[in-house]
Amino acid sequence: MSELLKISLPDGSVREMPLGSTPADVAAAIGPGLAKAALAAKIDGELVDLTRPFTADAALALITSRDEAEALDLARHDYAHVLAEAVQALFPGTQITFGPSTDDGFYYDFAPKDRPFTEEDLPAIEAEMRKIIQADKPLRREVWSREQLISRWKQQGESFKAEWAAELPGDEPLTVYWSGDDWLDMCRGPHLPSTGKLDAQAFKLTRVSGAYWRGDQNNAMLSRIYGTGWLNKKQLDAHLTRLEEAAKRDHRKLGGEMDLFHLQQEAHGSVFWHPKGYLIWRELEAYMRRAIDGAGYREVKTPQVMDARQWEQSGHWGKYRENMFVIPDEVPNVDDEGPVISGEADWMALKPMNCPAHVLIFRQGIKSYRDLPLRIYENGCCHRNEPHGALHGLMRVRQFTQDDAHIFCREDQIVAEVRAFCELADRVYKDFGFTYSIKLALRPEKRFGSDADWDKAENELRNAVVEAGLATEEYGWEELPGEGAFYAPKLEWHLTDAIGRTWQVGTIQSDRVLPERLDASYIGEDGEKHRPVMLHRAIFGSYERFIGILIEHFAGKLPVWLAPVQAVVATIVSDADGYAADVAERWPRRLRC
Repeated sequence: MSELLKISLPDGSVREMPLGSTPADVAAAIGPGLAKAALAAKIDGELVDLTRPFTADAALALITSRDEAEALDLARHDYAHVLAEAVQALFPGTQITFGPSTDDGFYYDFAPKDRPFTEEDLPAIEAEMRKIIQADKPLRREVWSREQLISRWKQQGESFKAEWAAELPGDEPLTVYWSGDDWLDMCRGPHLPSTGKLDAQAFKLTRVSGAYWRGDQNNAMLSRIYGTGWLNKKQLDAHLTRLEEAAKRDHRKLGGEMDLFHLQQEAHGSVFWHPKGYLIWRELEAYMRRAIDGAGYREVKTPQVMDARQWEQSGHWGKYRENMFVIPDEVPNVDDEGPVISGEADWMALKPMNCPAHVLIFRQGIKSYRDLPLRIYENGCCHRNEPHGALHGLMRVRQFTQDDAHIFCREDQIVAEVRAFCELADRVYKDFGFTYSIKLALRPEKRFGSDADWDKAENELRNAVVEAGLATEEYGWEELPGEGAFYAPKLEWHLTDAIGRTWQVGTIQSDRVLPERLDASYIGEDGEKHRPVMLHRAIFGSYERFIGILIEHFAGKLPVWLAPVQAVVATIVSDADGYAADVAERWPRRLRC
């Protein structure tokens, strides 16, 4: 008699199944409806194929289309594999590389045999993908030795796959997935049971671009095919409608039509603001000054260029150097942590952020515990050497201005200050008509500071949001492991716009690292020196990006107080033209005649 395993289900029931049975067997034992609906499974919390056998007692959760996040990710992963199979069927000799899922779809990178792919190839590839889906080919997992798989890739002329298989860390066997009996790809999985679990009408290939092998511009150029994939056609249609609406609202298009700004190669990554666009900027600047003046901030202005030794001391040189503009352009050797500035050269850098300069202001003169909290604000212009391909209109630029502030406070003031900021941000976002969610980004793997300090900082931010009544389902409260900055955890505000997209804008970070590295201190009630805690915070994030979000949110129809043209004076008969001109001259910037 075979050994029976105890399989615990989410409803608390337990089923006894023979050793070697699978989640698919459990689904079939429960009922034919679940067996048909099941897409994958979680065994003791690990997402696996339905055919993965049990080896011991386990907790099982079956994944169906109702589990939308997991189901969508599985489907998009499978659409990518079907895309690769279709391309190789239509274009023999094409090599395959990688094909991950994305937030709204998938892509796959190919090395074509004869020519790069173009968008004219997409309809034929879509048709072939539908054939593969309708064939309902089983997706079957196998474990191969590394040597066996490398040998197969080399025999088939798949040099990219052979290279990747040889360089994967460790010496464990590798997994492959068959689509039917005639096509396979190297993949960790999991996958759906068969291609027929995909909806042949719920995907669309969207565009083709170039991409370097392994993201390195020194490597071969590949053809990347993008697609969007969903669980059903209704979801696809809704997504395509959102894309059409987003295209109509594109801030780059509307910014040109409204004569607000332009971008050009001579200042790539920086914005030329036209008079109408700069009126919007000035109104936002005036609005934010009123808000911060009422909240007890003191406005400052700091230099654009600072000695590289300052950036080394702050830690930015070692952690952020590749994103900085350095003067002169030739820089010394850089390592991750240690000293990098040598010789007598006077290395300088354009500031990528304002925080070290604000610490230097705090250090001027002796500060008492009675001076805290000290709230320093700056409309600070920063420069970051963003990759060329990452630049996107106003949303990602190389020169930008932050509504930046730093609050220097005592340990016992942190929660109150963070809570006050939460309430200020709430008022600002509601003034613009936005709803939002709040996330807590927790410590990353590479970081400065002790675990004890990170524990304190994370709990302080968490407690402040709880006290402000914002750590609720209504505000989309969520904690994000590993997504904090290298020096501090942070609260993030994610705005939802008029067509349902989310934009991460405001943040507040609780930092004990920078005050220590830059030797900031105050005299406590005991007469001794103490380190302040530094709260980094912004609400707009950057003026450029926030204006871009506003343009798209309102589809260019900005609220009257922000609109660069608030009214038009028009005459019915030409005899009134002189009077209309007189009226327009009384408010020349915001009226048009």
